[in-house]
Amino acid sequence: MSQPDTVTRILDSAERLARQGGYNAFSFRQIAAEIGVKPASIHYHFATKEDLGAALAERYADRFLKALGDPEEGDPPQLLLRYIDAYRAALVTDELMCLCGMFGAEIGSLPEVVARQTRGFFERNLVWLGRVFARANRAEPDNCAARTIATLEGGMILARAMGDMALFDKSVRALSAEMPVA
Repeated sequence: MSQPDTVTRILDSAERLARQGGYNAFSFRQIAAEIGVKPASIHYHFATKEDLGAALAERYADRFLKALGDPEEGDPPQLLLRYIDAYRAALVTDELMCLCGMFGAEIGSLPEVVARQTRGFFERNLVWLGRVFARANRAEPDNCAARTIATLEGGMILARAMGDMALFDKSVRALSAEMPVA
């Protein structure tokens, strides 16, 4: 098995740090020490922290949506469960927050390019979920999509703040009722 390339290692390190503490929780020096390169090596690939932050948010959004698959394929209740499970796995299995949820909480202080990519994550997720709810013939699918994301992000925050991952499951239980399995 080959070792990941330097760019992947940089992004992986920065993502983990950002998902633990937000945009200000990582620095080129810290990443360099963690992956065993000089800070200049990181600057070679990402001229600025803003470039790295934007690349992080874009990669995160792309990977998240790719893992969900096509919202037009599959049973809508199962697609909703897949969506909920993606958030739950991040929190419970990975013990990390949603990267764009972390960035979204600090959007007012983010560089514009990072803020734009962060908004892009939420825009793309709203579209994905809206299509799933529309296929399930839900009234106001866009509102259902927004409520779902808000509930999941809020559930993550509550569970992490209280140190009780079961609070995530309690807070999102009502989402399953949004689209009962037929």
